[in-house]
Amino acid sequence: MDIQTKAQHFRALHQGPRPLLIANAWDAGTARILAGLGFQAIATSSGAHAGTLGRRDGKVKRDEALEHARLIAAATDLPVSADLEKGFGDRPEDASETIRLAGATGLVGGSIEDSSGDKDHPIFDIDVATARIAASVAAARTLPFAFTLTARCESHLWGPATVEATIARLQAYERAGADVLMAPALPDLEAVRKVCASLTKPFSFMAGIKGKSWSVAELEACGVKRISFATSLYRAALGGMMDAGREILEKGTFIYLDRAPSSGDVAKHFE
Repeated sequence: MDIQTKAQHFRALHQGPRPLLIANAWDAGTARILAGLGFQAIATSSGAHAGTLGRRDGKVKRDEALEHARLIAAATDLPVSADLEKGFGDRPEDASETIRLAGATGLVGGSIEDSSGDKDHPIFDIDVATARIAASVAAARTLPFAFTLTARCESHLWGPATVEATIARLQAYERAGADVLMAPALPDLEAVRKVCASLTKPFSFMAGIKGKSWSVAELEACGVKRISFATSLYRAALGGMMDAGREILEKGTFIYLDRAPSSGDVAKHFE
């Protein structure tokens, strides 16, 4: 598909009868494997990408993140949306420039969050956060295809937050033009239901937090239109490697090979 068709297809996937399951890859190989498994769209994960570089989340530069996204977008014909953190700068102009540059990488979507990276004031004030989303939307609308802009409210990840305050932020971001809304770490399914009912644009749920990652069927019943997995697939892969390493060191056995896919099973996704 050309970029225009891919972008329209990505938009349409948010309007389907079932939630869009968008799988988070951390390199070109995992993007191809996830495509081969049957996922219909791919997302990047800032945390997983940082981990592949031996860094903490938030420690990747904009040019590194965009090159990472470009490689993933080129690895598959599926639509790819990127985790663009706060837009790699505090000003609305920084977020706007990130979206403009993202449009040249093969991405058809991306998210901008309202976390500041400042431990003393971790969430941007709502007026600043909304201006940053509005600037990002304006940049997206200049692109020659329908770039899907996701606005993320991070309040529940960074401390006590009320569902009502989260809804107020998401509604402000919706009015600013965001195409999809997201609020990680909502406390329960009733909160998910309230958030979805308060919006007219699709709500994207982030699975990957223990105790706060409900089933697809439960989330669908709440009105969720998209589900992503954050770093959870990456962490699951690392967990398998760590278990295998411990087995070798502690037992001197290789039973983990019975659980691992063969080289041929992996390679078939790369043909």
